[in-house]
Amino acid sequence: MTSTHSENSSRPACRPANPCFSSGPCAKRPGWDVSALSNALTGRSHRSAEGRARLAEVIDRSAAILGIPEGWRVGIVPASDTGAVEMALWSLLGARPVDVLAFESFSSLWAQDIVSQLKLDNARVLKADYGQLPDLAQVDWTHDVVLAWNGTTSGVRLPSANAIPAKHEGLVICDATSAAFAMDLPWDRLDVVTWSWQKALGGEAAHGMLALSPRAVERLENFEAPRPLPKIFRLMGKGKLIEGIFRGDTINTPSMLCVEDALDSLKWAESVGGLAGLKARSQANLAEVAAWEAKTDWVEFLARNEAERSSTAICLRIVAPWFLALERSEQMKTVKQMVALLDKEGVAFDIASYRDAPPGLRIWGGATVEASDVSALLPWLDWAFAQVAPVACPA
Repeated sequence: MTSTHSENSSRPACRPANPCFSSGPCAKRPGWDVSALSNALTGRSHRSAEGRARLAEVIDRSAAILGIPEGWRVGIVPASDTGAVEMALWSLLGARPVDVLAFESFSSLWAQDIVSQLKLDNARVLKADYGQLPDLAQVDWTHDVVLAWNGTTSGVRLPSANAIPAKHEGLVICDATSAAFAMDLPWDRLDVVTWSWQKALGGEAAHGMLALSPRAVERLENFEAPRPLPKIFRLMGKGKLIEGIFRGDTINTPSMLCVEDALDSLKWAESVGGLAGLKARSQANLAEVAAWEAKTDWVEFLARNEAERSSTAICLRIVAPWFLALERSEQMKTVKQMVALLDKEGVAFDIASYRDAPPGLRIWGGATVEASDVSALLPWLDWAFAQVAPVACPA
C-alpha cells in the first residue's frame, strides 16, 4: 500500500522575502511599492509635451541599457511582446522565403501564425521538442528567419550568436521578451527585436517594445505587405515610416501609470550596473538552482545542454520514477497539488510549468528576483515534493 506524507511534515525554517516567482508578469524590482507611481502623469494626455517626453524617456533609457546601436528605431507599441512580434510578422514577411524556429509555446505560435494566418507558401518550420533547440545548421540565412532568443516556456536559449552569419540576406526577427535586460543580444546580427515591460524589468503588462535595424526600415519602405493591416499594426503612412512611433507618439493610448512604472524599473536597472549588473543578478539566480538541481534526484533541468540553459525562465522536469509512470493528466494534477501547497504557505506563487510544456516547475530568475529568495525557495520545493510523493505503508 502507499500513501502521501502529511502536510505537517517539517517545514523549512526560512521563507523567501518575496514569493513572486511568476514568469510574467514578473516580480517587481526589490524595494518597490506603489509610491513609485506617485508622479505618474495621470489625467493628462499622452500626446501632451510632458506625456511624449516620458514615453521618449522610456525609449531612450531602454536603448541605452540594452546597447542598441545608433541608427536603430525603438518604439512603444500595443499589446505587449505579442503585439510587437505580430506587427513585425504582418508588416515585413512575404518578400522572401521564411524559416521559423519552433521549440516552445510562443515560437510555435509564431510558426502557426506564419503558416495558417499569413498563409505564406514559402515558409519552413524547424521544430524541436521542449528542452531542445532546432538544428541551427539547417537554417537558410538567405531567408527571413523568425526566432525566440529565449524560450520562455521551455527554459532553452540560443547559446550565442555564432549560428547567425554576420552578413545575411534575409531579416532576422527576434522575440527577445524573456531575454532582454538579462542576456546579451547580438544587435549586429539581428534586424527586428521585440520585448515587453513585464518580463525582466518586472513592469506592468500590455505594452510592447519594437526595435528595427536600418535594414528592417529599408524593407518596410521598399516592400508593401500583400495584406491589409489593422491600424495598430501599421508602421508606414503615405509610403514612409511613421517616425513618431519611435519618438513616443504611440499608435494608441498607453497607460501613464505603466509608463511611470517602466521608468522606475529602468532607473533601478541603471542603479545596479545596467545590463552587466542585470545579467549578473540573473546568472546568480540560475546558479542557485543549478547547485540544488545537481544534488536533487527527483528533478532536473528541462534544458539538458548547460550552454542552452535560460537564466530567466528556469524550467524543471520531475524525473522521479513514480511520477514518470503517471499519465500526463495525473502528472499535471500532482504538480498542481505541489504548487497549491507552496501558494498556501506563501513561499512561491505561480511556478507551475506552462500549460503546453511537460508537467513540472518554472521559476523566474530575472534580475528583479533576489538570489537569497531563490535559495530560500529551494528547500520548500523538496518539502512540497515530499508531500505529494507516495510512501510505503506497513502491510
